[in-house]
Amino acid sequence: MLMRRIVVLGLLATLGLLAGCTDRAAPAAEVIQVFAPADRKPAPALTGELLDGSGTYDPATHAGDVVVVNIWASWCGPCVGEAPELEAVYAEYKDRGVAFLGINVRDEPDAARAFARQYLTYPSIVDPSSRLMLGFDVHPNAIPATIVIDRQGRVAAIAQAAVVAAELEPVVAALLEESS
Repeated sequence: MLMRRIVVLGLLATLGLLAGCTDRAAPAAEVIQVFAPADRKPAPALTGELLDGSGTYDPATHAGDVVVVNIWASWCGPCVGEAPELEAVYAEYKDRGVAFLGINVRDEPDAARAFARQYLTYPSIVDPSSRLMLGFDVHPNAIPATIVIDRQGRVAAIAQAAVVAAELEPVVAALLEESS
């Protein structure tokens, strides 16, 4: 009976790992898929309750900006690992026409707020059903995922795995150089 429980628990743990976070499965050059301007599709409307309870996120606040959207969950190890990388790019570009927005998915509210307090300085919205994530055509199990929206509100790049600053920064810089 004990052996059966150990096997079942092991299988459940393995399934939990497979159903959640996406770490570095692809080589660095393939982590972020960048779309040519002609191939970009409009981003879905980004709206939702702010995780800190201060109201609703208003996407009009960042009209004309490059927007980096990161989908995360407090229980996701790669999300913890990439948080300082995202913060580094955010710190470098937040005063240069780049906005960051986190989207917290499938999480307990208290755990999500604790994660955001510890790791993030940019705002996050709550999306418990992953509705916004699916609007970006991102696989629901691809957590973390990062989407970069150009100044025209189109999806310019998607990473369905953890990113590092050295991968994200050139994408953001190139989008800033595009005419608005």
